[in-house]
Amino acid sequence: MSTVNFHFTFNYSQPEEYRFSHDSVFLARQAFEISAGTSLEGKRALDIGAGSGIVGLDFLFHRKMAGLTLPLLFDFLEIQEVYRPHFEVNREASGLVESEINFVHQNYEALSQPGYFQKYDLIMANPPYFLTAHGLLSPSDFKNRCRFFIDSDFSALLLGINNSLTPSGEAYILLKDLPQHGWNVLAEAEKVCGDKLKFETLGDIRGTLFIRIKKL
Repeated sequence: MSTVNFHFTFNYSQPEEYRFSHDSVFLARQAFEISAGTSLEGKRALDIGAGSGIVGLDFLFHRKMAGLTLPLLFDFLEIQEVYRPHFEVNREASGLVESEINFVHQNYEALSQPGYFQKYDLIMANPPYFLTAHGLLSPSDFKNRCRFFIDSDFSALLLGINNSLTPSGEAYILLKDLPQHGWNVLAEAEKVCGDKLKFETLGDIRGTLFIRIKKL
């Protein structure tokens, strides 16, 4: 798939210390194109590890410009509070008022807890790609939490998706193999939720897998 972004939306506010990658806008655009024929009227959506809101807001912007229905509610789950002011600027700049859009200051591990009752018809995530054993940590805790599974782990991410996805819902997520560390991400995903979720590879960008997840 192309690594060039041909679908500019608007200039995002984001922390200078860590800029979002093209992977995020790729994920948003691909999810939009795949779901373009699906009505989201009355539906609920979630962006996991949302940061400044790039993935979810880009997705909503594409649907709005195409005249497609928008979800009733879109939650943006993010544990790092530093992102909140950037998210608020981006939400205002997007002009998206048709959906209830919420910055939810929580870790994705909360999604897998027994007391978490919110269910989503659409989930998107561009999570960290690395375990802490898979590279050198930066002096910046902020950067490390963007790149590495630090606040929780890979298993908790998948269990959270399983617990919060509706039976007919779909999740779109970017995952990365790390062969130099013996990490086959889909094999690991099957170990965690292979009896609950179906993982389908739809493409890749620069070695990052674009995955659709459904309930079995």
